[in-house]
Amino acid sequence: MSKKRIAVLTSGGDCPGLNAVIRGVVKSADRLKWEVIGFKDGFEGMLPPGDYVILDRASTTNIMSMGGTILGTTNKGHFVAKVGMGDKTAVPPDVLQKSKKTIEELRVEALIIIGGDGSMTTGLQLFEEGFPVIGVPKTIDNDLEATAMTFGFDSAVATAVDALDRLHTTGESHKRVMVLEVMGRHAGWIALHSGLAGGANVILIPEIPFDINIVAEHIKNRDAAGYKSTMVVVAEGAKPKDGGTIVRKTESGEYRLGGIGEIVAREIAKLTGKETRTCVLGHLQRGGAPTTLDRILGTRFGVKAVELIQQGKFGSMVSYQNYHVEDVPIAQAVHRLKTVSPRSQLVDTARAVEICFGD
Repeated sequence: MSKKRIAVLTSGGDCPGLNAVIRGVVKSADRLKWEVIGFKDGFEGMLPPGDYVILDRASTTNIMSMGGTILGTTNKGHFVAKVGMGDKTAVPPDVLQKSKKTIEELRVEALIIIGGDGSMTTGLQLFEEGFPVIGVPKTIDNDLEATAMTFGFDSAVATAVDALDRLHTTGESHKRVMVLEVMGRHAGWIALHSGLAGGANVILIPEIPFDINIVAEHIKNRDAAGYKSTMVVVAEGAKPKDGGTIVRKTESGEYRLGGIGEIVAREIAKLTGKETRTCVLGHLQRGGAPTTLDRILGTRFGVKAVELIQQGKFGSMVSYQNYHVEDVPIAQAVHRLKTVSPRSQLVDTARAVEICFGD
């Protein structure tokens, strides 16, 4: 009798902790005497004849500390089910049928999809077409409503905090305003957490539209009080009260955020007369080794995904709530962004230590 065979893939943007999930899946499945294959480069690996590798204990040894994904990933190709800001497209029927054929020919009895909202949108469509799908949430933005935390977020915050620590010293040496632009898309979690932990003086997030004049006044007051420099953290999706989010459209039709850091720095320099510099972290937040928290969370997610297959709970997504790893229906997880509440305790804490939000 042949062994039960399951498959795993990583889709969308890379982030620290992906390999920890893969390792958790493989080791947990191996205990059940299951075989695991990994589709390469996201969903694209499912297209005939199937581009995959056999995953076992040997091939996943010592990968937990590695950033990125050993399977490769992509947020382009035939399976993109989400473009722009909320715009969605369906995976073409012929692509679905070709993928089904691959799944059947490879004797795959369950598919674990590790990805963000766009990947879960695709996963939901696959499930509705009869694919035995389990979802594992992944995003450095921490913006999925159905889970309290996603792996990769803590590592991204740690990178931003390290950058702020370094910017403090150069900023004070030259008496400059330092503006750090971080990722997060339409949620301010990275900016808020890193700004609070990194000693920022101003935090600008999408959920609290800012007035640049209030920011400038805050900087002037700090200058008058004798502070040598000011640290400003700007989420890429932050927007002024009288303007919109800064985006640019790519050839694929996707909207990419970015550029608000330069605009904020330019306006600060004009309104305060202070020398201002900008640092855009960009993909540095996605690279490098995962933090301890992300290694543990990734492992727990991988183990839970195998457990859900064992229980036959297809169409479910792993979810972290109240320190426990549980599950929710994928349909309940997609299209629901978790954003920062302007009246949250964390925002109140930041205000209590004199951090300005530009409002």
